[in-house]
Amino acid sequence: MLIERLLKTSSFHVTAVDSGSKALKFLGLVEEEQRNEEPSFVAQKTHNQDVDVNLIITDYCMPEMTGYDLLRKIKESKSLKDIPVVIMSSENVPSRINRCLEEGAEEFFLKPVQQSDVNKLRPHLLKSKVKEVGEEDQLINLSRKDINEILA
Repeated sequence: MLIERLLKTSSFHVTAVDSGSKALKFLGLVEEEQRNEEPSFVAQKTHNQDVDVNLIITDYCMPEMTGYDLLRKIKESKSLKDIPVVIMSSENVPSRINRCLEEGAEEFFLKPVQQSDVNKLRPHLLKSKVKEVGEEDQLINLSRKDINEILA
């Protein structure tokens, strides 16, 4: 896969799966069939949730579901909704591109993916790292506040 090679060349750690359902499983989202209801996706603790996912890149056309469907499942998840998602496709269909961007995709790349496209990913990775640091600071501040209240 070209995108995987480009990312590894740029010193990214890459985990690749070959279908939307395997991506959902890797991310810890498991389809839960409920009687007389539409299927829903719920986060479940798996060994893969220990992996720090900073960016999700998906093809629009995949077995079992589209990249748009995967994007929607990710954005519906409380634990994954802030992870940047990039969709790529060999088909230049403006309505498809707009729909994905409106649903929350950070980027939509047309294949073949170039090194310049990979360079566009860096700000999204940095943004997720900054957000994580901000959340850690909030937790540290909260802990200090709690300690001060206990000591007072």
